[in-house]
Amino acid sequence: MKFPYRRQFLHLAASAAALPAVSRIAWAQTYPTRPARIIVPFAPAGSTDIVARLIGQWLSERLGQQFIIENRPGAGSNVGTEAVVNAPPDGYTLLLVGASSTINVTLYEKLNFSFLRDITPVAGIVSIPFIMPVIPSFPAKTVSEFIAYAKVNGRQVNMGSGGNGTAGHLSGELFKMMAGIEMVHVPYRGEAPALTDMLGGQLQVMFATVPASVEYVRTGKLRALAVTTASRLEALPDIPTVGEFVAGYEASGWQDLGAPKNTPADIVAKLNKETNTALADPKMKARLIDLGGTPMPMTPADFGKFIVAETEKWAKVIRAANIKPE
Repeated sequence: MKFPYRRQFLHLAASAAALPAVSRIAWAQTYPTRPARIIVPFAPAGSTDIVARLIGQWLSERLGQQFIIENRPGAGSNVGTEAVVNAPPDGYTLLLVGASSTINVTLYEKLNFSFLRDITPVAGIVSIPFIMPVIPSFPAKTVSEFIAYAKVNGRQVNMGSGGNGTAGHLSGELFKMMAGIEMVHVPYRGEAPALTDMLGGQLQVMFATVPASVEYVRTGKLRALAVTTASRLEALPDIPTVGEFVAGYEASGWQDLGAPKNTPADIVAKLNKETNTALADPKMKARLIDLGGTPMPMTPADFGKFIVAETEKWAKVIRAANIKPE
């Protein structure tokens, strides 16, 4: 599918490297002169909120003004995103962008904004991989055995997720498509209640974020068949990737920074530089790895290309699986 704003979006991303006007150079040199907000389009306490507070604290210390975290949950991140879209493009309102933003482009038929048109990419922060765990009593011990079992017993395999259209759900649907199997999707209102039911035996498999599920794996309450990243995780080197069994498979959540369209390119560049400096800091890197993530420093242009690729990738899955929002 061709996205109508793809070219414009990539142009906006690339413009962050363009030579700014003299007046804007002066603006960026003094920016920020007052507190800024980072809108988190999810409720407090989750990994998204933690990442926002880590980067917000870093920017506050480096730039000399408070970067205040403001949670605006609702409609699968659309409420918070719309608040940033409608904010002045002056660098004082930023968005913690996640995989849901690229999913919602296709998942929701009618939105009051176009994410690819109305949000300027600023900086990458962290990739959050998924684990593919099963309950200990499940007969398959490898991904290959799981696929063989599901081809015969697919309608008896319940796959939980934190809700229709979430990154975990779509990671599972992508696996179904690429492996040629069936599973019964059971959506929950959040990843935590889905994991609770899985521990109780009501679900057989999930594609769960590392922060939410890794302790259950380490204590033997769940058994990890694979991780969903392209390469094995440094923190879990003994767990294979799904791609070692299903060629080309890769899926991850991620959290990055965006801003309203027309935010001055020099301010975007300043924020990008400071964010990338944070990701190179050993303490920040260690904190993100502790959360189960992988730092993902990028230029605004590279981040723009990444968002377009993710949008197109998940659009194919949503349409093929006929997924609708809850």
